[in-house]
Amino acid sequence: MKFDWKGVMPAVTTKFTEDDNLDLKMFEINIRAQLDAGVHGIVLGGTLGEASTLLEHEKRTLTKATVEIVNGKVPVMMNIAEQSTKGAIQAAQMAEEDGANGLMMLPPMRYKAGDHETVEYFKAVANNSSLPIMIYNNPVDYKIEVTLDMFDELLKCPTIEAVKESTRDVSNVTRIKNRFGDRLKIMCGVDTVALESLLMGADGWIAGLVCAFPEETVAIYELQKAGRVNEALEIYRWFMPLLELDINPKLVQNIKLAEVYTGIGTENVRAPRLKLFGEERAKVISIIEAGLRLRPQLPDYKNLGVEI
Repeated sequence: MKFDWKGVMPAVTTKFTEDDNLDLKMFEINIRAQLDAGVHGIVLGGTLGEASTLLEHEKRTLTKATVEIVNGKVPVMMNIAEQSTKGAIQAAQMAEEDGANGLMMLPPMRYKAGDHETVEYFKAVANNSSLPIMIYNNPVDYKIEVTLDMFDELLKCPTIEAVKESTRDVSNVTRIKNRFGDRLKIMCGVDTVALESLLMGADGWIAGLVCAFPEETVAIYELQKAGRVNEALEIYRWFMPLLELDINPKLVQNIKLAEVYTGIGTENVRAPRLKLFGEERAKVISIIEAGLRLRPQLPDYKNLGVEI
């Protein structure tokens, strides 16, 4: 499947049972809700997917299950977040064997690699896998920035095709477009600057709160794409208090709690993460409940290009 870098791609949460096994039944319920809403791809094993706590066989199970569920409707991307180049190559090759259509790649974990080391790490994986790659550029959380000069070198690898732009600097979209044109596709990776990034020319949105609110997320994308910016903006303004749950150290717990309220998830997380409790939990619930009370009625965003 050709990977088309556009649209909304949820960074899905990993569902667990009460006894800390994969909950593939609830996982499928959520994936089908995403597909029904019209998402354009699925991203597995990211921060929201609790990748750092997943065992190798669990990642492989999730990949195979997702490929089966989507049945070719949208591409499936697996995140690569490893400590060694050798481990990253192995993870990429396993994802390819298991049916993934693309890779999202973080810089090396734990070790703060220099610019040259980071470039060589990405290139090594690109040279040992045929899958298209999106570089995850998130210096805020992961302390390594992939600069435009580094992308000059990386784009010599034909399979490196996109960036998950998570610097939180919207003007970076323009800088990337000015430097690389369409050679480097841009997927916004921060919910709270998503509409701004799309309006400045980003190709799509790797989204978080979409896990609980898939229809509203896709509606924003489709409306702005159709030029109905004011309608997209109205939904986006309603959405913002919820979207801010994504830029928080407890984003996994926050979003899983929101999934419970919309009926497509559970609160179960894997230790050392624990469920929210006390005042923190009450605050998040108040944001979710307020959002649900004011939830907007959506236009028929799936048929914006259909002539009547």
